[in-house]
Amino acid sequence: MPVSPPVAVRRSRDVVLVAGPDSQNYLQGQLSQDVEELGLGEAAETFALQPTGKVAAWMRLSRLDEAEYLLDVDSGWGAAVVARLSRFMLRTDCKVSALPWQLVTVFDVEPDSMGSPDGGLALPVAWPGLTGLDLLGPEVAIPDNVREVEESYWDFRRVAAGIPAMGSEMDEGTIPGATGVVDRSASFTKGCYTGQELVARVDSRTAGTPTRLVRAVGSGPVPAAGAPLADGGAEVGLLTSVVAKPEDALGVESDGTFVALAFVKRGVQVPTQVHAGSTIVELRAD
Repeated sequence: MPVSPPVAVRRSRDVVLVAGPDSQNYLQGQLSQDVEELGLGEAAETFALQPTGKVAAWMRLSRLDEAEYLLDVDSGWGAAVVARLSRFMLRTDCKVSALPWQLVTVFDVEPDSMGSPDGGLALPVAWPGLTGLDLLGPEVAIPDNVREVEESYWDFRRVAAGIPAMGSEMDEGTIPGATGVVDRSASFTKGCYTGQELVARVDSRTAGTPTRLVRAVGSGPVPAAGAPLADGGAEVGLLTSVVAKPEDALGVESDGTFVALAFVKRGVQVPTQVHAGSTIVELRAD
């Protein structure tokens, strides 16, 4: 899947700044990640949850300095992050505001291979089958000797790596434990935070959630996102993201395959094959 020379995409992303003397303490009580353990310049995925424990937003948290934290989230969800973090801010000396920052993702490069953009951050990307760098800052140029491709290439690599997105795999009705990213997005050793009870309760149950997110691949007619998955005539799941293998970014002609993400019911054992209409879809366990 990696290509040579490296390629990069400009990604639409909403960025939110939380700044002020109380920012660390406040975020520690509002986010699932252990904010206090995050070093300067470090980043980690995190949830902001509703009081019920369901997802308000899934995003990345970065520590800029002693009293400034950055949150970047899928495009269109920045306002929800600002509203959610402002909701419980009472007698707290910090401010939540949107920033017009830019993001460039460079694929298949080492974490220390490129410097940070002026006034910004170079953040490692590390998922199964996907490594690279996110260059985040006020203004971000495509690095030298890197070829820019369409943002659709990110969609393909994201889905192939099993990375969920707000709006397709997650919304306000999603249980965090169903997404497959709790292990990298939540701390089970920090103190209390808003929505913690549901995360802890699901983690303690061996049965898991009613549905869970899995990766999938297939070939032939590409089903649409939202298509039901069937096994022996019974509906067992639902496709959430489906992306055909692109041609231009890879520099080769597409072979007709596609990658997908799907929520499947608790009793579905993977790997297995199911149907989306007339198309065979292979659900993957890795």
